[in-house]
Amino acid sequence: MWSFLLFIILLGVLSYHRFPLWFASLVTFIYLIEGTILSPGNTFLSVLSWSIVAPILLIINVKPIRRALISKAILAFYKKSKPSMSDTEREALTSGTVGWEADLFSGKPSWDKMLDLKSAKLTKEEQAFLDGPVEELCSMIDDWEITHKLRYIPEKIWEFVRKEKFFGMIIPKKYGGHGLSALAHSEVVAKVSAVSNSVGVMVSVPNSLGPGELILKYGTEEQKDHYLPRLAKGEEVPCFALTSPTAGSDATSITDYGVVCKEKFDGKEQVCIRLNWNKRYITMAPVATILGLAFKLHDPDHLIGNKDEWGITCALVPTNLKGITIGRRHFPLDAAFPNGPTQGKDVIIPITNIIGGPERAGEGWHMLFETLSVGRAISLPAMSAGAAKLGLYAVGAYARIRKQFNLPIGYFEGVEEAISRSVGYVHMIDTTRKFTLDAIDRGEEPAVPAGMSKYFVTEYAREAGKDMMDILGGRAICMGPSNFCAQGYHEMPISITVEGANILTRSMMIFGQGALRCHPYLLKELFASENNDTKQGLKEFDEAIFGHFGYSISNFVRSLWLGLTRSWFIIIPSKVKDLPGMTRYLQQLTHVSAVFAFVSDFALLTLGGQFKRKERLSARFADVFGYLYMASAVLKDYSESENKKQLKPVVDWILQYLLYQSQQRLDEIMLNLPNKLSGKILRWIVYPLGKRLTLPSDALGHEISREILRPGGLRAHIAEGAYLSQVESNAPGYLEKLLEDVLAAEEYESKIQKAVKSGKIKAFDYVDLVHEAVKKKIITKKQSEVVLKANESRHKAIKVDDFAPKELEL
Repeated sequence: MWSFLLFIILLGVLSYHRFPLWFASLVTFIYLIEGTILSPGNTFLSVLSWSIVAPILLIINVKPIRRALISKAILAFYKKSKPSMSDTEREALTSGTVGWEADLFSGKPSWDKMLDLKSAKLTKEEQAFLDGPVEELCSMIDDWEITHKLRYIPEKIWEFVRKEKFFGMIIPKKYGGHGLSALAHSEVVAKVSAVSNSVGVMVSVPNSLGPGELILKYGTEEQKDHYLPRLAKGEEVPCFALTSPTAGSDATSITDYGVVCKEKFDGKEQVCIRLNWNKRYITMAPVATILGLAFKLHDPDHLIGNKDEWGITCALVPTNLKGITIGRRHFPLDAAFPNGPTQGKDVIIPITNIIGGPERAGEGWHMLFETLSVGRAISLPAMSAGAAKLGLYAVGAYARIRKQFNLPIGYFEGVEEAISRSVGYVHMIDTTRKFTLDAIDRGEEPAVPAGMSKYFVTEYAREAGKDMMDILGGRAICMGPSNFCAQGYHEMPISITVEGANILTRSMMIFGQGALRCHPYLLKELFASENNDTKQGLKEFDEAIFGHFGYSISNFVRSLWLGLTRSWFIIIPSKVKDLPGMTRYLQQLTHVSAVFAFVSDFALLTLGGQFKRKERLSARFADVFGYLYMASAVLKDYSESENKKQLKPVVDWILQYLLYQSQQRLDEIMLNLPNKLSGKILRWIVYPLGKRLTLPSDALGHEISREILRPGGLRAHIAEGAYLSQVESNAPGYLEKLLEDVLAAEEYESKIQKAVKSGKIKAFDYVDLVHEAVKKKIITKKQSEVVLKANESRHKAIKVDDFAPKELEL
């Protein structure tokens, strides 16, 4: 009995550490021999063991036999039960690369590997661009004038953007652009967008799907040589038209089409395309000179090949061609960036205008997925993180300046709660943004992390924005030139909606795409099942499915053991040990990863093709996946920080928050599985001692909140890279200047308050009260000047805009 128990424990250890099948089989074989030798009297049990276990070991280890007796039947069942897949989904599965996120999905992440990942750094030239032209552009912007008076971006800004080649940020220097890294590109967008979302969008779109990026990656040499220099200098204003009235998230259902034909173009007959389209929501379309267009290409006369239908294709369309309607604008949430519809009726372009030439016909959807996986990780996270960082910087100053009941409002616990939450969210999303950019600058095309970055950064920026609006109160809801928060908050749903609406991204894309891309075996099984070479397909499927079995068993064992031990015995790599206070978090995150891998495998196995429609379950899995990814980003940033002591409370808060939320989402998944009994069993396996993780304490929130109310330190770190000029027209920077005045007077104001309480001085007017304090020698004349200046600064800080009725007329 004891030997059998030890044998089971040994198999568990081997499974926990993921020893190969042959090794576990060898251990089992040795146990059978040992049992036969040491228990010669138990002949019946020995014969039974050898007659059952030995043949099983033989079958599962001799691959030709295994394939014939087991894998062939499983493959047949798999082919019948697997869900159908649209072209959109198929492209999503084959686009981009897989990096650290696969480790998180494995159930056994290598934290040393994460810490060894190369991080991007700004070059001197990139920093100079940020400190020079970008800073100057920010100083030129009057967002109130742009969004509420002009409702368009003034020509002086267009001229400056062209002159400084903002439209050429991603274009290599050999074509006249800046050739910025993904990090530098993101920093530019973050800095500008925090000052004006409208100008930020204007700067970012030509550098993302523009179609500059498509030309750069897929264009012919002729297209690159012609268009890229013109795009870099702003001689061409680009846009890309994808969305149609009836095709939004499912872009492969677009009805826009082109027919290959022979027509006269530029005075000579050549192979052309006759285009018809109706697009909407196209940023830069009203002012574009070159239109990137996605459409379905038909070739009934087989002029470019022997196919009738080529599928989605991308082409370059000059907007001055006959048949194009362009110029009308949408008005998205009072934003002033150019956005509008475009239509084309029998527009003729040469076949050579296909991006990449005629040989790229039908590759448009693949092109778009590849570029979207990168662009989605840059522009929208940058806009959201930039606005959240600058907003928090300003709110911290305001909460220290603004007083109620003779206390800064930031000292009240209710406000403290909102401030600490905002600090955690903002640091979390900024590190997530940079972590994903690091992958891009390493040469990866991180499709799944791009979706996570887009969703979580924009969502948590919105949550932080809500807290900031609450803290500012009336200061936030009164629109005007000095309101630094409301316009950004008002426009936040734009980032939530575009480039994959957040509901869709969370409920379908992150886990739906991530499970197949990041799981070590699912995609291999899928591709093996579709292999036209049935013999090779069976061989590949056999390798994948038995690897999958071992992976699932390992995650079951790891989940149970880590739950029973509360993950205390996980051995943490040496590099992690160098991070003060992080060891315990890494143990808990490893447990979450194991449970995530185990429960997701169970759900996919038991629900099969039905899982595709279980979007709420998929959304919760996406949450856990995202929490693990964001925790990794925070840890990676912390490991490279030069001031770990300053960041430690914020990192503690974030990791405790993410661990707790992971626990809750996993529990919700198990509670909502269709088979309630299996859900209960799973909960016992993964949480045998109950749910032990909690939200960050009030004391930790208090510590963080107080830090953000002080100049320098954490406040300076949060706002790093933002436009912080202390001119009056830049409210966040100006508030910092006012804060300095207020803090300089705090000691003297405290003396005055004590004198008032003791009855030594009394006055109805604050200025008279200060003068009275001087007379009674509570403070000196010089100190009174500091106090009066602080009082004046406090009134400037809390002032809201007002208007004559005529000023509000459109």
